[in-house]
This record gives sequence, structure tokens and C-alpha cells, in this order.
Amino acid sequence: MSEIAETDVLILGGGINGCGTFRDLSAQGVDCLLLERTDFCAGASAASSRLMHGGLKYLETGEFRLVRESAEERNRLLKNAAHYVSPLPSILPLRSRLGGIVPSMLRFFRLKAKMNDRGTVITRLGLTLYDIYGRNFRAMPTHSMLSRAKLDRTVAGLDAGIIGAGLYYEGQISHAERLGLELILDGEALNPGSKGLNHVTIEGQEGGVIAYRHNGETHHVRPKVVVNAGGAWIDSVNAAIGLETKLMGGSKGAHLVVENDRLYQVLNGHMVYFGTADGRVNLVYPFMNRVLIGSTDIKIDDPDEAVCSDEEATYLRNVVAEIFPDIPVTEDQVRHRFSGVRPLPDAEGDIGMVTRDHSIAELALPEGTPVLCLIGGKWTTFRGFSAETTDKILPMVGGQRKTGTENMQIGGGKGYPDADARAGWIADHARRTNLSEARMGELLDRYGTRAALMADALAGEAPLETLPDYSVEELRWLVENERVGSLDDLLSRRTAIAISGRLTGEVQREIEARVLAV
Repeated sequence: MSEIAETDVLILGGGINGCGTFRDLSAQGVDCLLLERTDFCAGASAASSRLMHGGLKYLETGEFRLVRESAEERNRLLKNAAHYVSPLPSILPLRSRLGGIVPSMLRFFRLKAKMNDRGTVITRLGLTLYDIYGRNFRAMPTHSMLSRAKLDRTVAGLDAGIIGAGLYYEGQISHAERLGLELILDGEALNPGSKGLNHVTIEGQEGGVIAYRHNGETHHVRPKVVVNAGGAWIDSVNAAIGLETKLMGGSKGAHLVVENDRLYQVLNGHMVYFGTADGRVNLVYPFMNRVLIGSTDIKIDDPDEAVCSDEEATYLRNVVAEIFPDIPVTEDQVRHRFSGVRPLPDAEGDIGMVTRDHSIAELALPEGTPVLCLIGGKWTTFRGFSAETTDKILPMVGGQRKTGTENMQIGGGKGYPDADARAGWIADHARRTNLSEARMGELLDRYGTRAALMADALAGEAPLETLPDYSVEELRWLVENERVGSLDDLLSRRTAIAISGRLTGEVQREIEARVLAV
């Protein structure tokens, strides 16, 4: 056996909750080791609708605490991660005045009810409550109600049966995966005794010592506390360390990224969040010069089997016709599709009614080491969930909270220039690095203020032939500085090449030949 390392906290799982907890604990001076099976934020954290939202639909199920927390955390993210999180004006179409009142009452009491019409009265009430819950740290306008005439001037081409809409604001995150990586890098900077590793295999546990394999070598670590942040894989992670559990019951959500110029134009920068004839809620909004459509909600037992099926893709394409009947979304317009499993608690009944709130299940290894399982949660509330987890752990390791994370900026969001300061920041860094201002602005949009670290390595850069807005040097810098362990890490998570629908065979081959084969 190799030498046994000691650490305060071992975090198993590098999704957003694991990454957030890693940063928070590290900020308190707690030594952490985070181990991720594949890549940081490669599972469900990479497969969300990419919204930082307050959870408007959770009002219908009476989850007011979750809505309040989500709205407040959304507002914080708009300030703490301004490089990736931005306001998204959103439209809630209305087809009646009084529709949805009875189903809303039934759903509030956790009774099954089909909700395919949310009328003016129930929508106005819901959006008013939404504004109230989001009043702390408010960063966006409150809601307004639009007549059909005003709606047509905002988003054109909607179905003739729509009589008006509620206009409200959510947050959207452009590059969720990078935010997770930045939490890891920030945590390591806050505490040199902490380390996050990806592409790790757990080999077992004996006597409180956990064996893992990384870079071809087996290592052993004895933690004071284990955090299972495996998301939908929590039960399989527990099995790997000798605990048999049935805590999780996943729900698969599929999405499409399509290239439909007409749909992109009529959306006019807005998300349309709409109820469908089958009682689901779906969304469509502009995303990276494409259109993102989501999502399904299907119970699944094995998260490793989650893919966007042809049936789901057809459903998502067709459902757009319910609100934009004259704008067909065809199969040949699909540029990317993805699916992930929401880490929901095990529950019976309608999967759509299972809470999206978070909780902590407390277990222990046979010799007594505490194991905390992080169940549920939303992207938006990761900081709050991480703080709750950290506060539970600190007494277990003899620590105390030294600083809060409520106002702690993340990665490239540190010192991110606002609209008034943007031109000056770009000009200063372009002058320092001899890059053009257009190029420096492009890097700022992609990486936030971390672009300043990269820019020094880009002198005389050579653009890719297949994607001229990326350079060989830019991608090599990511490989050398951001824990890239595979081609997929680079294409799907360190860059937006895949999620933006720009990944082709030619692009992949060029990057393999010019960036990785060095």
C-alpha cells in the first residue's frame, strides 16, 4: 500500500455542488481533496437548461422557501459571476383570463393535476409573488403584463390563440462548465492544502482509508469527513466505498441546440417559457447564436444511460409549433443535443412533482467516518447548498467559519468590468499584449478576466482553419492550465465549441492534429 495521506474532507464528485462545497470549505482553511470520475461539471451540471432562475413553477407546488432562496441566489450570481450569468427577459404566454386556477390549487396541495393553461389571473399573482421573493439583492426589473399588441412588438409570430403574456426576468448562464472549474481553481488559491482532481477512479475503502487511482497510480487517503456529491450517481459512489443505499431517483432532461435563423430573430433576445398541451412546461431562447429548446422530464434508473433519444428530439422540435406554428424546426437544423439526469431523491409518483429542493443524508463508514450525501439541489442554489454543507462540516473537523461566500466573486468574474468600464479594460489589455481590441473583447466574453492570464501567451497566435475565432495557442493554454484530461474536456467544457453547435468532424480532427498532438 502507498503512503496514506490525511485530509480534513474528501469530496467525491465534481459537479456544481461538489465544486461549490470545495471552494467554501477551502475558504475556511479546511483542507479538501475533491475526486471526480470524469471531468468537473461533466454530468448533470453540464446538461441543464442553463438558466439561473428562481423557479417560478415551484410556486405551484408551494415550495416558497426554495423560490425565495433561488431568486436571491440568482441575483447574487448576476453580480458574482457576471462574466457568464446575465439577465434574460422572459415571456410567459397567456391563452385565457382564468385558466389554471383549479389545477394550481390542486398542485399546491400535492395533488396530481394537468396544467396546460396558465391564465392572466394566476400568472399575475405568480409573478407578483416572484417579484416579492426576488426583492433582496434585486438586479433586474420587476414583471409587467403585455397585451397581445405589445407582445407582438416584443416577440412576433406567436400562436393566434395567445391573448397576451407576462414579461419577467431570469438569469442565463452561458458557460456553466467553466464556472465549476473556476470554483475548483479558486478553492485551491484560497487554501494551498486543498486539491481538485478529475479523471479519478475510486478503488475501494477499508478501515476509513479510501483508495483511488489517478494518472495510472493508486493513492490512499484517510479523511475526517466524506462528502458524497455524486449527484445522480450518489448510490453508486456509496457502493464504491462500501455503503449500500437507495437514496436517488433520477429524472432525465433532454435539450436541443438548433440553427433556425427565423426562430432566433423572432425571439428578439427573449426566452419563451410555455405550458404545452401535454401538461409540461418547456422553454425556447436564443443561445450562442443558436436556439436552445428544452426540456423533457422522464424517470430513469441508470444515469449512465441518459441520452437525448430520437423520440425526445422529435418531441422537442414539434412542441415549438404549439407557440410558433409558422416556424417549423426541422431535423436538419439540430446542431447539438444533450441530456442529463436531475439528482432527485427517490420517490414514488409523478416525477414532475418531486421536489427540486436540496437535503443532506448523514451516513457513516463502518469505522465511524461521517459520510454526508448531497441530495437534490439546483444549479442556481449551489452556493447556498454549499454553505449549508460547510456549516455542518466545520464542527466535525474542529473549524469555524471565517468568511461568507455571499459576495465572493468567481473566477473570471473577479473585477469583471461593467458596461461603462468594458471598453477601457479591453483597450488596456490589448495595448499590453499587442492583441487587437476585437480579439481582447472576444477573450473577455469567453473567459472573463481570466483572459488577462491567457493573453500573454497568444503573441503571434495561429487561428484554426475550421474555427478562425479560436487559435492553436488559445486552446493549448487551456490544455496546459485548466486540467484538460481528454479531447472532450476541451471541446465540451473548457470551450463552448460543442454546446454552441459548432463541433464538426473537421473541427475535431484539426484540434487533435494541431493542439493535442504536440
